[in-house]
Amino acid sequence: MKKAKIGILFILLLSLLAACSSGEANSMDKEGKKILKVATSADFPPFESFDDKGNIIGFDADLAKKIADELGYEIKIEDMEFDGLIGSLQSKRVDMVLSGMSATKDRRKNVDFSESYHHSGEMFITKAEDAFQDLESLRGKIVGVQLGTIQEEGAEKLAEEYGFEIKKIDNASILIQELNTNRIDVAYMDKTVAIGYIKSQGFVGFDDPTTSSPGMAIAFPKGSELAADVNKILKKLEEDGTIQELKDKWLSEYE
Repeated sequence: MKKAKIGILFILLLSLLAACSSGEANSMDKEGKKILKVATSADFPPFESFDDKGNIIGFDADLAKKIADELGYEIKIEDMEFDGLIGSLQSKRVDMVLSGMSATKDRRKNVDFSESYHHSGEMFITKAEDAFQDLESLRGKIVGVQLGTIQEEGAEKLAEEYGFEIKKIDNASILIQELNTNRIDVAYMDKTVAIGYIKSQGFVGFDDPTTSSPGMAIAFPKGSELAADVNKILKKLEEDGTIQELKDKWLSEYE
C-alpha cells in the first residue's frame, strides 16, 4: 500500500514539474487578474527606451498598455536584448513581443505576427564630416547594425554587392556610441529611429533605396490564441484614432 501511495505521489510530482516547466507565460496577480507579459528591447527610441526614472516608455510601450487595457489584463513589460526576443516567445517566457520588430518571412517560421501597425523603412546615418551620399560610397567602409534586426539581414545582402564590412552590435545605443567614437563609419537603422538620432546628434544620412521591408508587427508564440484577439484590438484602435494619437505623440517629430 505504501509503495502504491509513493508511486501516486511520484506521478503527481512529475505532473507538477511538467506544468512548471511548460513555459506558459500568462499568470495572475494577487487579485486574480491575468498578467500580460510583454518583452521589448528598450534601446530603440521613440518606440521603446528608458526615461530618467527607469520606466520603459515610447510608442510600443503605450500601445502594449492600450492592448492590455482592452483585454482587461495587468501588464508587465520586460527589457531584454533584441536578439533574445524570438527565443523568449519560443520558450513561452512572455506572451508577446512589441519592439519595433519587422514581420519578416524568416521570423514567421518561428513566431506568429499581428497585422502591421507601422512602417518606416531603413536609413544609413553617419557623422556630418564623414557624409556618404549613396551605397557606392560605402565601399571599404565599416557599417554597424544591431544584431538580430532586419537591418542585419539587409546589410549582409548589400555588403556582397557594395563591398563594405559589417560590424554587429547587441544594442542600438551602443551602435551610436560606436559611430561617435569612429569604430564604425556608418550605422544602418530603422528610418524613424535614425531620424531621431539625426535631429538629436547632428548626424546626416540617406535612405536605403533597395529595400521594401515589411511593417512592424506584434510577435506571438506559434499558435497563440492571443494573436486573433490583438488583431481585433489593433483594428479598433486604428478605427477610433488611438493609434494615430500615439503616432502624433511619439512619431510626428521623426517623420
